[in-house]
Amino acid sequence: MRDSAPALFDLGLSENPFPPLPSIMTAVSETIGQANRYPEFLPQRLPRMIAEHLGVGAAEVVVGAGATGVAMQVMRALGTGELVTSTPTFDGYPLMAEMAGLSLVPVPLDTAGDQDLPALRRAVNRRTALMVLCRPHNPTGTVLDTGAVRSFLAAIPRRVPVLLDEAYVEFLAPADRLDLRALLHRHANLLILRTFSKAYGLAGLRIGYCVGRGELIERIRAQQLPFGIGTAAVAAVRAAYAADDELHSRVTHINTEREALRNTLRACGIDVPASHANFLYLPGPGVATALRRAGIRAKPYPDGSARITVGDPAAGRAVHAALRDLRGPWRQID
Repeated sequence: MRDSAPALFDLGLSENPFPPLPSIMTAVSETIGQANRYPEFLPQRLPRMIAEHLGVGAAEVVVGAGATGVAMQVMRALGTGELVTSTPTFDGYPLMAEMAGLSLVPVPLDTAGDQDLPALRRAVNRRTALMVLCRPHNPTGTVLDTGAVRSFLAAIPRRVPVLLDEAYVEFLAPADRLDLRALLHRHANLLILRTFSKAYGLAGLRIGYCVGRGELIERIRAQQLPFGIGTAAVAAVRAAYAADDELHSRVTHINTEREALRNTLRACGIDVPASHANFLYLPGPGVATALRRAGIRAKPYPDGSARITVGDPAAGRAVHAALRDLRGPWRQID
């Protein structure tokens, strides 16, 4: 008998809807024969590979278990104090701040749904141990102007480390991307955080990295977990870098599906902000509930809003069907 329940789409974790590229799967499968052997005690090959790709020195790269694992290394390296970040933000930051003994200082987004840079600057004081800035922002998908970011970094005291979270940087148009090397040259207190979980579709392999300079990046490297980076990660990244054209094609597909779904939902009266990532933020109230009732898992927020992963056309049609008749006092943030 056919099940009449709605199909379940899990759109809550901003995952890539595609499996790993065939070349990556081949490279990873070939490492299984070495699974009886430990990986490097402390990673050297992976940082060198990433550094060469970015055009920086290997000593400027620290790797870890996804961007989350590296962010945890950052927080543990900085000791006690306050972590200043926008709210809402990536769920991991409040949790990791508590684990690391940092007091969270949440700064609300501005009326346009962007991170409020003047308010973030005002929140910095002598107790500030870390500032987190997301670009694109999670969960709204908004992106700060490049000039605004440069001015913001120049205004932050040099003693305050700034973690620039670029987990979704590959989804940005080239004109919207920051010059990583130029920023690091100007700001010794800057750390740039990236991951292979999103555009590269390797969330299950847990590969993230941080780029920084001098004494600050050395403090973070000191938190490196021995045997913490598996051999498969090295093989996966090497294959991913060699498949740049295929990656670009997948990113283009995801961005195209995102824009099509956004336009469809806006036509229904939902003021979805322009996103520069692989997700859409759907302002509430009532959105999260409607999606849940339709069997669609999303990342819910206290005001009834939700964030959904994009890229799967079937999932997009299910989201549209769940929300097309929903009406309410939508909050304009675009």
